[in-house]
Amino acid sequence: MTDQSNAEKDPSDWVTGEEPATGAQESYLHTLAGEAKEEVPDGLTKAEASQKIDELQEKTGRGQ
Repeated sequence: MTDQSNAEKDPSDWVTGEEPATGAQESYLHTLAGEAKEEVPDGLTKAEASQKIDELQEKTGRGQ
């Protein structure tokens, strides 16, 4: 059995994934969206925000 930290889990598997996005997520999303010239939808959950961050990091070249 492999050990996975929360950072490695698929956001859709997070226990708190349906909670509203954190302030830090929203702030970073708006930074990335500005660079990518995209809009960030309101009301994202933590899981949705994480997935959008990953998408925008790829688009802006800020990927991990």
